[in-house]
Amino acid sequence: MANPAMSVSPYWELTFDADGDVDQGERDRLLSEVRQRGVGDLIVFSHGWNNQRAGATRLYSSFFAPIPKLAPKARIGYVGVIWPSMAFPDQSIPNFPRSAMTANEQTAPPALDDDTRRALLDTFPGKAPVIDRISRMLDQHTGTDAELEEFGRLVRTLVEVVPSGPQAAFAADTLAAGVPQCEPRMLAAGRTAEVCGQFAEALAQLAAPQPLGAVAEFSLPDPWKGARELLRQAAYFAMKRRAGIVGERGLGPVVGQLTAVAPEVRVHLVGHSFGGRLVSFALRGLPEGVHSVKSVTLLQGAFSHYAFAARLPDDPRTEGVLQGRQNRVDGPLVCCYSHCDSALGTIYPLASRMSDDDCSFAGLDIGRALGDKWGAMGHDGVQAVPGTRSLTLAEALNSPLPASGCVNVDACAVVCHGDPPTGAHSDIVHPELARVVLAAGRINRPATAQASPV
Repeated sequence: MANPAMSVSPYWELTFDADGDVDQGERDRLLSEVRQRGVGDLIVFSHGWNNQRAGATRLYSSFFAPIPKLAPKARIGYVGVIWPSMAFPDQSIPNFPRSAMTANEQTAPPALDDDTRRALLDTFPGKAPVIDRISRMLDQHTGTDAELEEFGRLVRTLVEVVPSGPQAAFAADTLAAGVPQCEPRMLAAGRTAEVCGQFAEALAQLAAPQPLGAVAEFSLPDPWKGARELLRQAAYFAMKRRAGIVGERGLGPVVGQLTAVAPEVRVHLVGHSFGGRLVSFALRGLPEGVHSVKSVTLLQGAFSHYAFAARLPDDPRTEGVLQGRQNRVDGPLVCCYSHCDSALGTIYPLASRMSDDDCSFAGLDIGRALGDKWGAMGHDGVQAVPGTRSLTLAEALNSPLPASGCVNVDACAVVCHGDPPTGAHSDIVHPELARVVLAAGRINRPATAQASPV
């Protein structure tokens, strides 16, 4: 189908709601047209932090643009997944215009601007009174610990789900003795001031990093400077839940339906940020016997680096919620990561650490968050999965990728631009990364060029 805003054709979109239900008209159009258009390889891309269809379509158009010239002989079709997630409008996205923000606004108190308020209203319908109260408290940005606790209660109210509903079971990246995590402890009553203080300290370090070996001057951070970050992380926690349910209950079954009508089409799943979690959970939602997914490429995946592990190194009773699901891919699962992603290198581990029952918030060394159990896929790749290969970006582009299993690709050579607090998290529009997608899927490669399984 033609789309004047899209750089490639044929292009389809699949829109899902928060419970994973797909727009049936869009799904039926894809199922009926994919064979008519002679598609051999179908690249399915899911955005992560985003709030509007226009922004997602712009991302897809920019990322897909170099592919026709990179694979001129391939019969490629393209799908953009649209799902109800949210990006805070003030975060930097390289290669895309940033919302106008004056110097005064950048240093202003942590209030909610109109764009952020609208984004919250769109993402959490029916919660306008809660959002209004949160906004007023952030505008005041002063108060006692009791007022901070009230702020924390409002944030919990904003992101809560019906306990009996499907979303409640999709937040966990790991299972302890088969039991998923509950709501994150950073939202627990009685801890808001402490949590906000930790976020304020982390944000200060990202804004003004200390030279190696320097002794930072001791100061108590204003917890209200971290209150907006608590709101942001709570919203992202809700998006994390949604990504899992949309992947397993939405995209996975659609791929199965596609295989039923067009079994010859090779499917390649690509996901950025929480979109990486979405396409990974789609593997859990694939019907039995479906082998059409030929590659998965994760771009700065915003979920635990242990999600595919059979057991965690420091806790043999705990397993990844997706353990073994990489075997549903008839090809490699490629994880592109970058240490320049401060959203995943600093804020994500801090928020994840705060989700732990037994953690102590005090004394967290932000600079050493990478190697601990709270790390993210997009910061150091898949962990604790035997046989995982690790490559530089140059190695991944200049030799055939492994034909199966997990493959970590250090993409910091190109994923390296962006401002605090998210850093390079959204710096993914590069032809080199498009080439990784093509290499992972063996798209436009003759059969003789395929590597042997690892």
